[in-house]
Amino acid sequence: MANRTWLFKSEPSAYSYDDLVNDSVAEWDGVRNFQARNFLRDDVEPDDRILFYHSNVKPPAIMGTATVVRSGYPDNTAWNPKSDHPDPKSTSANPIWYMVDIKADECFAEPVTLDTIRNTPELSNMLLIRKGMRLSIQPVTKKEFDLICQMGKKT
Repeated sequence: MANRTWLFKSEPSAYSYDDLVNDSVAEWDGVRNFQARNFLRDDVEPDDRILFYHSNVKPPAIMGTATVVRSGYPDNTAWNPKSDHPDPKSTSANPIWYMVDIKADECFAEPVTLDTIRNTPELSNMLLIRKGMRLSIQPVTKKEFDLICQMGKKT
């Protein structure tokens, strides 16, 4: 099966693309939405490609790309009451939440802003711009992924 392409959202004040570059490989933990969890647990696989999106900033934008290096496994931050994302219902014997490991690939020369995406007709079907779409993990088509990468490389 061909590798899939995704968009992962993060608030840069919590974890930025620069943080990922500095960390080399990072656990993508703390996801507490069931649909996003299902993607991490069931669908996201090694070598899948990611658009790394900074949310809750002005302007929100895709900053670069990353690659999945480890498929879904239980998110142990849920078991730690001192973590930023504890969930006492999740245990090592019965995990509820999942995470994957990712690594940075390419930082865009020019971030691709949400407004740019909205104003690009070829991207009009992206889940990111659908009204009410708030998922932090969402699939993107290969065509959308490639076009955004092209846009990010412009200087």
